[in-house]
Amino acid sequence: MKNKNIRWGIIGLGNIAHKFATDLATVENAELVAVASRSQEKAAEFAEKFNSKKAYNSYEDLVKDAEVDAVYIATPHSFHKEHAILCLKNKKAVLCEKPFAMNLHEVEEMIGVAKENNVLLMEALWTYFLPHYAYVLECLKNEKFGKLLKLEADFGFSRAFDTNSRLFKKEVGGGSLLDIGVYPIFAALSTLGKPDTIEAAATFFDNGADSSCNMIFSYKDTEAVLKSTLVEDTATEATFTCERGIIKINTMFHMPTTVTISENGKDEIIDFKTKTIGYNFEIIHFNNLLRTNKKESDLMTFEFSRNLIKTVDKVREIIGLNY
Repeated sequence: MKNKNIRWGIIGLGNIAHKFATDLATVENAELVAVASRSQEKAAEFAEKFNSKKAYNSYEDLVKDAEVDAVYIATPHSFHKEHAILCLKNKKAVLCEKPFAMNLHEVEEMIGVAKENNVLLMEALWTYFLPHYAYVLECLKNEKFGKLLKLEADFGFSRAFDTNSRLFKKEVGGGSLLDIGVYPIFAALSTLGKPDTIEAAATFFDNGADSSCNMIFSYKDTEAVLKSTLVEDTATEATFTCERGIIKINTMFHMPTTVTISENGKDEIIDFKTKTIGYNFEIIHFNNLLRTNKKESDLMTFEFSRNLIKTVDKVREIIGLNY
């Protein structure tokens, strides 16, 4: 089983699916065998580009394909629950893009169906598996630079409002919080855990989707200052201020990047020399879970996914964002 070939299907063939398929091709003992879109033309184009044997215009047909072991779900947020459950009921292991679903109720339903069917399910929050992030987590866990005193993390870019773009469509979970605010929140939960209190304030587009969200997570001895925005370009960094130094994940902190360590007045930049987009790391982790018959990740656990969506739900409640 150690080298068992894992045969993948992809549901939803947008931009992120292209990145995932690009990196899947770099992973040993794994292959893309089927893709599905509501458009046969789109499915056929994607299949040709990424060497998939099969192209379906029906998600139902893909999940019934006996040659598919695992399915990557890259459809809009509001469809994650429906598509994950469709796969799980057909005994397909599921790697579902973040956010796992629209709210805690949906996430619990997905986990429940995975357990009922004894099938592997994991949220695809790729940052958790990246070498630079694992390095930072290790530094913080071992208190290499003393206790963590403050976290500042942001994710922002300016994009012209477009009612036809998924990014701005409130009904499919568009807006800054669910789309990119998940990353700063993830940075806080993965390093500091659940906050004692949350403060949040947001701005909104005319259609009700949030255009920006500022958050402060308070803990006993520290705080996390977090931001997401679709109306301005921000540094998109994560800075961990510790007692004896500063660890900064440089721009685009959620994807492969460098880390700057500032200590005793000196800066050291660490380059992890990742040669891929970065999705291969979560794919390798997931493949190994599947090969060893695991039903839940030991890193991206159900409990972590629950806490992440619970926190997002709480922020939404505070800012008055309802879907």
